[in-house]
Amino acid sequence: MRALVVTPGSPSGLALGEAPDPSPAPNEVLVEVRHSSLNFGDVNGAPNAAAGSVPGWDASGVVVKPAEDGSGPGAGERVLSFGYAGGWASLRAVPAKELAVVPAEVDLAVAAALPVAGVTALRALRAAGPLLGRRVLVTGASGGVGRYAVQLAALGGAHVVAAARRGEGLAELGADEVVASLDGLAPVDAVLDNVGGRQLVHAFGLLAPGGSLQSVGWTSGEPAEFPVYGTVGPPKSLMSFQVGTEFGVDLAYLLDLVAAGRLTVDVGWRGSWRHFDEGVSALLGRKVAGKAILDHD
Repeated sequence: MRALVVTPGSPSGLALGEAPDPSPAPNEVLVEVRHSSLNFGDVNGAPNAAAGSVPGWDASGVVVKPAEDGSGPGAGERVLSFGYAGGWASLRAVPAKELAVVPAEVDLAVAAALPVAGVTALRALRAAGPLLGRRVLVTGASGGVGRYAVQLAALGGAHVVAAARRGEGLAELGADEVVASLDGLAPVDAVLDNVGGRQLVHAFGLLAPGGSLQSVGWTSGEPAEFPVYGTVGPPKSLMSFQVGTEFGVDLAYLLDLVAAGRLTVDVGWRGSWRHFDEGVSALLGRKVAGKAILDHD
């Protein structure tokens, strides 16, 4: 099959080439991939993966072979899938618990932008606790996770503060405040931090007593250095976050929101997987507002 294969020495560490077809386990569905997305995590991790392997987390397509155990959708169904590898290929074997059927109202390319970013935002907000009437700060709000977090927090009844260097469109997504800096902000009850480094430290300092910060990303690449006694005071929490597995139910929930027009998917870059390096450059250069999508043409 055609695939983006880990290739040491290439500009991005990958090249479009050939890989063995997957052999589905009894609980896995075989999907013909039509679109996939780029995330900071899978892009940055790809050069460190084994040579010849196929990375990629998010992919949408059509079922070509149902799971032998009867779980999951049938042949011909349009599906959205997640996995920690194998998404940047023309075929993907994926457990039925890691996929959802895409409603007819949702374009497959749009769907491909949802899995890891959307489910991360959803699960991190759940971990933050009740949202109704609370002040929720989302840092790195112009990125994939951030744009979903702004919308989902607003849907949950929060007063949303979106922090981003480029804040265009965030108010339309549901942010009550859009800021380029955390300086002067009133205390907040919860933080979803995508940036890490100095901004994480600053955001932690803004937490009201009893609040929590969910550390979901670290796009700054900077260390977080707390001042002396910066973690001494009224109780509040800095929580590590990992999105986990079994995405199926949450993917179905997010897809239903998209189909109903209640969740917007912003695609900031889209192109053929033959131009993978161009998409990676745009993503890592902070030139993508929202998600980057690959078409498997």
